Amino acid sequence: MDIYLELFGRILLAAVLGAAIGFERERSQKAAGLRTNALVAMGAALLTIISLSFGGPGADPSRIISNIIVGIGFIGGGAILREGQRITGITTAATLWVVAAIGIAVGMGFYREALFSVAVVYFILTILWLIERKVGRTMVYPSLREKKTAEDEHGEL
Repeated sequence: MDIYLELFGRILLAAVLGAAIGFERERSQKAAGLRTNALVAMGAALLTIISLSFGGPGADPSRIISNIIVGIGFIGGGAILREGQRITGITTAATLWVVAAIGIAVGMGFYREALFSVAVVYFILTILWLIERKVGRTMVYPSLREKKTAEDEHGEL
């Protein structure tokens, strides 16, 4: 019974860590928020646990893990949208990819690494976002200066 408690704990922890990242995305009014991030992390953890549980001679759990990453890539690709010159959703796609990796880490029992990763992701999504806004995207991406149009004067790019 103890093994089941640990495995259930891994699944629950993955969902909680995904939800923590999803909370920030929800607060920022992004499409993939609390529930999406929690489900991605939980699903990745569950599939990782299953791949580790059914190991035997010749079994390779990394095959399922690599397919999790590919599958999340497809989900992330659906989050990226192009509207004229403007591309949105890249950070959301990258966040989903990292959340899946955090779920995999929890599923494998790498709790400290997963917790540290959540802290780094939260830093990137909050503090680096503030720095990016303060510095201005045109200083970070000089090529954007060349593409200014009349719409850009109103903050649209």
